[in-house]
Amino acid sequence: MITARDLTKNYGPVAALKGVSFEVAEGEIIGLLGPNGAGKTTLMKILTGYIHPSGGTATVAGHDVLAEPRRVQAEIGYLPENAPLYSELTVQGSLRLMAELRGIPRAEQFRAISDAARATGLADRLIRPVGTLSKGYRQRVGLAQAILHRPKVLILDEPTNGLDPRQIVEVRQLIKELAKNSTVIVSSHILSEIEATCDRVLIIIDGELKTDARLADLAATGNLLVRFADQEPGPYVAGIKKLAGVTNVLIADRRDGQLTLRVATAGGEELGPAIFRLACDNGWPLAGLQQETRTLETVFNEVTAAAGGIQ
Repeated sequence: MITARDLTKNYGPVAALKGVSFEVAEGEIIGLLGPNGAGKTTLMKILTGYIHPSGGTATVAGHDVLAEPRRVQAEIGYLPENAPLYSELTVQGSLRLMAELRGIPRAEQFRAISDAARATGLADRLIRPVGTLSKGYRQRVGLAQAILHRPKVLILDEPTNGLDPRQIVEVRQLIKELAKNSTVIVSSHILSEIEATCDRVLIIIDGELKTDARLADLAATGNLLVRFADQEPGPYVAGIKKLAGVTNVLIADRRDGQLTLRVATAGGEELGPAIFRLACDNGWPLAGLQQETRTLETVFNEVTAAAGGIQ
């Protein structure tokens, strides 16, 4: 649905993007992460045809962003961080204005507005002036405008910015519903939101794509956490190190009368059953055995540290 090849963008001597390449399949929900000034907004503006790249190519729904910008924009629904809304218009008036701007035929506008209002939970607020709505509902109006023409691609910039916890949960669920009919790119500084909403993450640091991976793959480490009802390492470390496939055993935690070991394996081998049998054979007080996982925050910190930190 989206293809980027060696995208670069220069603002005078400043390189905002440096050879960014990726592909997005139909129906994916992609999280776009990076510190301020990393190049996220520049990338979104290129994909929407708002600005031209200095080099490279990009296609959206099969259309080249340089050669066919209008065709690209017809396939995209875009919600900027601050949705452009007229506070004096009603919700229905706002959606009708957008329908006219999108070129939706008059005969189809009622159905399009009704569908967008139902999808975003605005059906009972159509006659309310936008200026009287809460920030959460104004965000919904922006989303309704973005999906009014049933786009194949949705690009959402900080869609939960400034919302309260209840509204965040509602918008998160809404994004998942919208992804049933559209490919979605979500840019956010809130890592937990990306983690809860997206299938895959792109991390951009200083204009370069540093990470492109599914969240499930990022979370897996290949390590095992083995917990004993005993604070002393005793024979546990030495015994586990002898197992085939174990590359290292470290003390991960020691508190509340328990010891947790981090067992690193070669090639992500499944050593759980072997460690369980070893503990049973030796009468060790095994209290827990689980795969170690990383949060997106951990991964993001690792990537930024490897890139020299956030400037």
